[in-house]
Amino acid sequence: MRNFLIRGVAAGAIALLSLTACSQRSEEGTTSAGTTEAAKGFPADSLIGVALPAKTSENWVLAGDLFTDGLKEAGFQSDVQYAGSSTTVADQQSQIQAMVTKGAKVIVIGATDAAQLSTQVEAAKAAGASVIAYDRLIKNTQGVDFYVAYDNFKVGQLQGQALLDGMKAKKPEGPYTIELFSGSSDDNNSAVFFDGAMSVLKPQIDNGTLVVGSGQTDIKQTAIDAWKPENAQRRMDSLLTSTYTSKTLDGVLSPNDTLARAILTSIKGAGKPLPIVTGQDSEVESIKSIMAGEQYSTINKDTRNLVKQTIQMVKDLQAGKQPEINDTKSYDNGVKVVPSYLLEPQIVTKDNAAEAYANDPNLAPLTK
Repeated sequence: MRNFLIRGVAAGAIALLSLTACSQRSEEGTTSAGTTEAAKGFPADSLIGVALPAKTSENWVLAGDLFTDGLKEAGFQSDVQYAGSSTTVADQQSQIQAMVTKGAKVIVIGATDAAQLSTQVEAAKAAGASVIAYDRLIKNTQGVDFYVAYDNFKVGQLQGQALLDGMKAKKPEGPYTIELFSGSSDDNNSAVFFDGAMSVLKPQIDNGTLVVGSGQTDIKQTAIDAWKPENAQRRMDSLLTSTYTSKTLDGVLSPNDTLARAILTSIKGAGKPLPIVTGQDSEVESIKSIMAGEQYSTINKDTRNLVKQTIQMVKDLQAGKQPEINDTKSYDNGVKVVPSYLLEPQIVTKDNAAEAYANDPNLAPLTK
């Protein structure tokens, strides 16, 4: 079921977010890349390219600002680009190629389409640049040196468990009727999130505790094209009409906050009782929704820490040092297992929101 991962499922307590915490599935506790030849050193004022997808969420917008400021502070020149709003990958392909032409020493890529960047990545490697996959793994190329992300399979596990916990708190005895949503099929993370969630939910589906009302359990049926909220709302509208004219919906697995709010908008528009709905990304409007008792949960994946860790990798590469990693087994892009640094995600509900965001000046006030 795990299309792109080769690690086993591990259960465990939810760890606090930590830049130094190792993945619970990294058995050897690796702290150095060891096998990569990416760390060769280069001038301190070199150009660093950052290619990000379209501004479809608050976190991508924040990431661009953080990279611009953080790379400047570290003494680098930077070229931070966003792909256009279209669903094609052509913008990002041309942006990466331009960064190669300009002589970027490191190119950080948040992939628009994980499967369609191998040509550009190989061109970067041929030009002597190091390539860091940021947040989304880039597939089918030897050219990716490192992957920096939150532990996305665990994100899915946390979402699945939150869905179960929320429904049980609301209605102690099952069975529970649910619907499943997943992200865009061109985003490698979509399958990772979904597989993580299903590692928790499928046993409960198999034993009858959970019932998917529509019967749509395949990721091809649940995927939301381009992560667009209007597509999620349209699908939820259709499900309510076809399946829930008289049946009660207890829960919805939503892969992120933007889609969660669209799903809730659909359900409220239909005048139906609100089910337990999961999310991810700690978006401002979703924190408000959680505190208001509508959306049930989100995932805290502090973009500040993810960008900070990525810039540290760039600084290590500039100095000719091997960047720190903590996982050498989990993320197979189809032709290689990419050395990774995985940060720990944190589940957030109304009960722990104040604690989770205590150090976030933007979100802490929303939890009062």
